[in-house]
Amino acid sequence: MKIDSIPLAIISDRSLSVLEAVVEYLHDKKSYSFHEIAVLINRDDRTIWTCYNRARKKRGKNEK
Repeated sequence: MKIDSIPLAIISDRSLSVLEAVVEYLHDKKSYSFHEIAVLINRDDRTIWTCYNRARKKRGKNEK
C-alpha cells in the first residue's frame, strides 16, 4: 500500500501536530481505515485512533 501525496497545507496548520493532521487527512479525505494508516506509517492502531480523536477534539468535532 502506498500513500499518493499529502498536501503541504495539511501539515502547515499548526493547530494540530503533524501526526494528527496526517491521520485526520488520510481518514477523512482519503477514506483509509485506522488499521491501513497504522500499517502505512508503522504505528499501532491505537496510536492512530488516539491521534484522530485528539484532532477531532481540537477542531471541536467530537460529538457523540
